Amino acid sequence: MQEKKGIAILGSTGSIGTQALEVLAAYPEYFDLQVLTAGKNADLLIEQALKFQPNTVVITDESQYQKVKDALWAADIHVYAGQEALCQVVESNEVHTVLTALVGYAGLKPTIHAIEAGKTIALANKETLVVAGELITQLAKEKGVNIYPVDSEHSAIFQCLVGEFHNPIEKIYLTASGGPFRGYSLEQLKSVTLEQALKHPNWSMGAKITIDSASLMNKGLEVIEAKWLFGLEPEQIDVIVHPQSIVHSLVQFEDGSLKAQMGLPDMKLPIQFALTYPSRFRTDFPRFNFMDYPQLTFEQPDRSVFKNLDLAYQAMTAKGTAACVLNAANEEAVAAFLAKRISFLEIGQLNSDVLNGTELVLNPQYEDYVHADQNARVKVAALL
Repeated sequence: MQEKKGIAILGSTGSIGTQALEVLAAYPEYFDLQVLTAGKNADLLIEQALKFQPNTVVITDESQYQKVKDALWAADIHVYAGQEALCQVVESNEVHTVLTALVGYAGLKPTIHAIEAGKTIALANKETLVVAGELITQLAKEKGVNIYPVDSEHSAIFQCLVGEFHNPIEKIYLTASGGPFRGYSLEQLKSVTLEQALKHPNWSMGAKITIDSASLMNKGLEVIEAKWLFGLEPEQIDVIVHPQSIVHSLVQFEDGSLKAQMGLPDMKLPIQFALTYPSRFRTDFPRFNFMDYPQLTFEQPDRSVFKNLDLAYQAMTAKGTAACVLNAANEEAVAAFLAKRISFLEIGQLNSDVLNGTELVLNPQYEDYVHADQNARVKVAALL
């Protein structure tokens, strides 16, 4: 019997983290859960820790440290708090794979620490590559670390490339559901509500990514992530709207052949593939039936209405800290929309104003990314 694989889940109380725990629970003989971390959701973190008995938990919100520590004291689970603890726990010798499922920029620093410690990365935090793709891919290469994508689209591309790594990619197509506002005009988008934006037609996700999906910013961020994961140029990445979310993405090779990865929309599958690669473990997930979907349709995204997509391409082409600036602006803008401080269309406007009004650093070091992120957030606050 092979040795169990030690797993750290960063962001265990979020949508990806909770589903990852379901995957681990299905294969107790294969996985050994070492670390759980959460930002603010102490109650769920405590509940998860008591159920799954990890070696260590981290709550980054230090004000909740005592509460978590008291709750887990009898279970003999190590409890730490704060950002630095998050970066240190991923370096543990018992950890083989780090699943980074934190939301947004917060995922960058612990991911860097995990790569430096030689850990395999299962990446659900696309912002890590959006913000600092150059830095991350270079570091992973130096340390001989594999990064396995968890995003359904990037997992699909990766699955299409297995057995094809020696064949150059001509083009990839990332599929998008189109979100809840597919087919809307700019006029219609002026009056959409937060409640409408949070109703995604196909996927169950956290609030931030659901809003990004509605504005097509999520697809823009995925385009940038794909560039770094698969070593592509902007013109090699295309986005196609596919409302049924059955074809998760496609790869086109130099001979003109296309490979697609298909299945029902369920994040547990890409999570599991990233944790078990190169094996595929048997699951009891519902199976796709062609007769339930007699028609699969495809259309172009409406870039004149959903302007975030072009902003992402602009940032990718500009290079340097551009994507870091765009990501920070978007995180702040989405937070303002979730707090009902701005309208849905103002998200894209803020993103555009900050990206176009910021001086970029072209060959950034880590500190440059930190400053670019902070400056962009300050600019959004000033515009608000």
